[in-house]
Amino acid sequence: MADPQGFLKHRERELPQRRPVEVRIKDWKEVYEEQELGQLQRQAGRCMDCGIPFCHSGCPLGNLIPEWNTLAWKGDWHDAIERLHATNNFPEFTGRLCPAPCETACVLGINQPAVTIKQVEVTTVEEAFGRGDVPPQIPEWLTGRTVAVVGSGPAGLAAAQQLTRAGHTVAVYERADKPGGLLRYGIPEFKMEKRILDRRLAQMRSEGTRFRSGVDVGTEVTGQQLRDRYDAVVLAIGATVPRDLPVPGRELDGVVQAMDFLPDANRVSVGEEVEGQITATGKDVIIIGGGDTGADCIGTSIRQGARSVTSLEIMPQPGADRSAQHPWPTYPMIFRVASAHEEGGDRVYAVSTTEIVGDEDGKVAGLRLTEVELGEQGFTPVEGTERELPAQLILLAMGFLGPEGEGVVEQLGVERDERSNVVRDNDYMSSVPGVFVAGDAGRGQSLIVWAIAEGRAAAQGVDKYLMGESKLPRPVNPGDRPLTA
Repeated sequence: MADPQGFLKHRERELPQRRPVEVRIKDWKEVYEEQELGQLQRQAGRCMDCGIPFCHSGCPLGNLIPEWNTLAWKGDWHDAIERLHATNNFPEFTGRLCPAPCETACVLGINQPAVTIKQVEVTTVEEAFGRGDVPPQIPEWLTGRTVAVVGSGPAGLAAAQQLTRAGHTVAVYERADKPGGLLRYGIPEFKMEKRILDRRLAQMRSEGTRFRSGVDVGTEVTGQQLRDRYDAVVLAIGATVPRDLPVPGRELDGVVQAMDFLPDANRVSVGEEVEGQITATGKDVIIIGGGDTGADCIGTSIRQGARSVTSLEIMPQPGADRSAQHPWPTYPMIFRVASAHEEGGDRVYAVSTTEIVGDEDGKVAGLRLTEVELGEQGFTPVEGTERELPAQLILLAMGFLGPEGEGVVEQLGVERDERSNVVRDNDYMSSVPGVFVAGDAGRGQSLIVWAIAEGRAAAQGVDKYLMGESKLPRPVNPGDRPLTA
């Protein structure tokens, strides 16, 4: 284990400092400063090496957290990255973007601040890249089997890397001009710089994975063409149908889905030119939705020079501590402050939009809302609380309903459930033999760590389908639910 008395000697949770707000909102660089290595190792030494490490059940990937905590504490970075990569293809992504359910399941967190697992993870992989300990893993032999992966988000990339390393010839199709999916065009630069993504993509290309960017599968290439050309197909197309807001005034100019706003901002932040970009510059911005996407819109709007930013959430403000409804080791609904929330704007809870107001030119001018109470019958308006907020840009960040039904999903004829997700069995194969699904397209909108776990699990299913058996590892999480009824 790590330091046997570490959790007694170092009771405080130490994280890297965020750059000053007044400095970081002037650029698009990541918000965190580099943490002193000795401080990080002290934090790793707080790991208790529990007899039953509940952090494992908190992590969908089943990361070997106590093992690499111990190795990081010792400074054995080579073995630490080996343990980390044994269960997670992309710890540099999860170490930056995952909400860390492992930490809320940490046994130490019962009566002390939890171990900074996520920070140990990202430091371990960054040390590894810096020391040249992340070489391409080129397969010793090729199977002669071919696989098409549709979608290059975390699920698609994880499946592709595992299948390439198993010796299959893998092509990843991406309709955007560059691979990465939401990692590239949904996640702002201040949360993860795109050089981090490009570094891993370079490794995958060296291993033999082929990328076909700028190809819209379902139009330029049909589902049947993929089935004719490849021995197996993996759908990792995400859940990209956004939840909408059915209120009067929704059609006004200036009411925009978050994923019509963020991708262009991400392109511009890395030096690309975007014609007709929607920006928050000089505007009163209202963001409907208080999740991660909403926070991304806050940080982006502030960097673009918004006059004001207001975030609306229909749920009441959560408390600072766990409630009885979220006991340890479950992931609690508590009040969290992302880096974007520190940078400005107002967060308004327990309100519902009743109407969007426009001007004589058909452009959005404001938003009318009312406070609501949550009861047994759902949300009910509070009489006398109606008010109007000025707005020239309203961003809808209310989550996603499921994968797009038209195009490749329809062409392949795969079965879908009542929530529009693609149905799959325990090997992640759809109702059509040889067609597999991983990530949000089958699970519904979820976390990046689930996407990677599902990509790895689907890869094992594909390998077994192609070869009769598979030596690829499959994430095992005691908290996972069966994929079949």
